[in-house]
Order: sequence, then structure tokens, then C-alpha cells
Amino acid sequence: MATNLATKHVEDTTPSHETAESTSETAARPEELRLLEAMLFASTEPLDVASLAKRLPEDADVKALLEQLQADYAMRGVNLVRVANKWTFRTAADLSWLMTRESTETRRLSRAAIETLAIIAYHQPVTRAEIEEIRGVITSKGTLDVLLETGWIRPRGRRKTPGRPLTFGTTEAFLSQFSLEQLGDLPGLDELKGSGLLDTRLPTGFSVPSPSDDPALRDDEEPLESGDELQLTLAPIPDPEEPNSGESTGA
Repeated sequence: MATNLATKHVEDTTPSHETAESTSETAARPEELRLLEAMLFASTEPLDVASLAKRLPEDADVKALLEQLQADYAMRGVNLVRVANKWTFRTAADLSWLMTRESTETRRLSRAAIETLAIIAYHQPVTRAEIEEIRGVITSKGTLDVLLETGWIRPRGRRKTPGRPLTFGTTEAFLSQFSLEQLGDLPGLDELKGSGLLDTRLPTGFSVPSPSDDPALRDDEEPLESGDELQLTLAPIPDPEEPNSGESTGA
């Protein structure tokens, strides 16, 4: 009987010790959540996991903390969202109308700019000549300047072909503007047809490319040289393209 009582005593006390450790870990977690919350609120731009981890305790599970904080804010006026693998607080989507006047700047893009942006988004990295081949018309320097000014596209590198033309791709600002977590979230062929943006009677074999978020240069690209981006901002803007159509390339 004594042996049984001793065994029961050990069995009863062991879980209590484990519970105490679990409670201690739980008590430390709220402080880590508070630190994470403060950093995200104070930052003027989205932060990646590595940047957040530098200010948290070494043993903090940053990804788990982010998931917990995201869940905590899921039903609030602001939500924790991920944009291009970085985290930031944003006004809840269903309440965005409250801030429309204060935060939304209306920019009217020409048809040429919209078409060019779509081609860059889906076909990046792409050169100006490749854009013109897809559109079937000459693309003016002014159209690219407008998109560069918005911050939605950027020069990636130079193509390893005669003339070494610039290659263009989209930016994190593009993802943020259109509420995309990654380029793979762009609508596919079926979605474009369903929204009426594409004719349902398409040529046989027509397809929509799957864009890649990989920022690394491709095998057929070379790095930009010093002064390349400066030349883009200083270059004179030629006459608008398609002058007979009355279309403006300004925003």
C-alpha cells in the first residue's frame, strides 16, 4: 500500500511542475507581443521578420508571435497584414471608406500606361522593345516615366543583347497599391475572362504568364550601372504616343 501511495504522489506532482513551467512561458509571451506591436505601430514602412527579430529576445518565435498578433487584430479597426513578405498595420478593408478623403490620391492613368503596367506585371523582366511587341504600338518614354514616378515599376537591370536595353519590373509599392501579397495573386486567365477584361473568344493557345517574385537578375540580365536611374529621371520626354487618338500619357 505504501508503494502505491508513493507512486501516486509522484504522478500527481509531476504535472503540477510542468504546468508551472507552461504558465511561466505564457506569462513571458504577452511582453513579447507588446514589443512586436509597438515596433509595427511605430514603423513608417512594413518590416520583415529579420528586422523584427533583432529587437526581440533571442528565443522569441517571431513567426508565431506575428500569427498571434494577426489573429488578435483580425476583428479590429486595423489589421496586421503581410505585403511582399513584410508586415504592417492597415485599416481594415471594410472600413477603408472612412479614410478615403485623407489617404487616397486619385491618379488618372492613360490607357497606354495601364496596358504598359499590366505587361510589366505579368511579363517581368521586360524591355521597352518587348512591351511594344506585345502592345503592337510604340511606347513613348513619357508612359514609362509616369509609371516610374508612381513608384510602381523600377529598372531591374540590362538585357544581355545588342544595345543592352533596360529591363523593368514591379515594386513593393505596386503590391501594396493593389493589395497583393505576392505577384502570384494577380488574376489568372479564367478570372480575367470572368471580369470581362478579356474577350472570351481568344486565339487557340492563348495563355496568361505566371509572374515571379524573385528579385534576382535572370541569366540574360546584367546589373544596372552607376547613373542608369539618374539618366531615366533627366531624359527629356518626347511627344506623347499615338497623337492622333488624343490619348494623354500623363497621370
